[in-house]
Amino acid sequence: MWNRREWLRSWASALPMVAGRPAAMAQGSGTPSLSARAPFGRVVLAVDNRAAFCYLPLTIAERMGYFAAEGLDVQVRDMVEPGAALQALLTGSAQVLSGPYSTSVALRARGQSYPSIVLQGRAPQLVLGASRKTLAGFSGIVDLRGRKVLVPSLGSGAHRMVLMMMAAGRLNADAVEFVPVSNPTAALVNFRNGLVDAICYTDPVITQLEQDSALRLVADTRTVRGNADVFGGPMPAGCLSVAADYLATHRDECQALVHGLVHALKWLQTAGLSDINKVVPESYFQGDRALYLAAFSRAREAWSPDGLMPEAGPATMARVMSRFDAASPLRQVDLSQTYTNDMALKAKARFKA
Repeated sequence: MWNRREWLRSWASALPMVAGRPAAMAQGSGTPSLSARAPFGRVVLAVDNRAAFCYLPLTIAERMGYFAAEGLDVQVRDMVEPGAALQALLTGSAQVLSGPYSTSVALRARGQSYPSIVLQGRAPQLVLGASRKTLAGFSGIVDLRGRKVLVPSLGSGAHRMVLMMMAAGRLNADAVEFVPVSNPTAALVNFRNGLVDAICYTDPVITQLEQDSALRLVADTRTVRGNADVFGGPMPAGCLSVAADYLATHRDECQALVHGLVHALKWLQTAGLSDINKVVPESYFQGDRALYLAAFSRAREAWSPDGLMPEAGPATMARVMSRFDAASPLRQVDLSQTYTNDMALKAKARFKA
């Protein structure tokens, strides 16, 4: 098992208008374009893999011009290397991080304050499934003993979720062989060819395997109920985080960010597939538009409707993180310092989200 420092580091680094047209396409419509004047100036926002489903609200806010409408010139930097977005935040080259809420908790445990100011996802959208080819008789988590389980990477949220479920089923961490595959296409190939027996991954990989009838769902955190079944309560996912000092000195900019994001969350609640088809960048479809839209339909419930952190969410996160180290400093963390709902409440009232 990893030591406390390694677990905290992995949590922090691993930590998805005019009738559906992006504002940049809606010239003369009354909706501000992305080139609208920005009285607040430029805000740099860093994200690892912005095309991930968990960060779709960010893309919607940018593409629909919701940040520009709030007077913000938001420069989104999509980082290539895992953890690079967090490093950009910590070094000050970015003012905002679009990342997992677990990052705020892990950093607080290290004495650093980078609270979440608005929640993008109320579920992590991770799915554990067993192969119908190599585990046709699967009946419970104990059937994974001696098997190979594919995850995006060791220490990732998917890896930790499987370990947690194994512990609940009285399986030791070494009872299975974890196979880390970060490339979605390679993950599909490994699973389809029977090189692994189970997979814990995100969409659109999972939806593709469901459509192929290759997967038996074991745990599905794309829904609020499935999320609670796995984690024992609400498990907050993607959010926007900033340094506490930045929040104190740039509160108006932060409020504008939250307004733009909550506006996007409200749009997502009623957006149809044709709307998503028009707004989402072509590159997100990765050559299979139908698959992306099918995966969107499966994940719709996972996004927050209003940007608010659920009351029990921080405690659920800390409890789950602490399971990996009984001596973890997470037990002493003041969770109230890891998030604020003040600005999301104002945005919720303004947009009636």
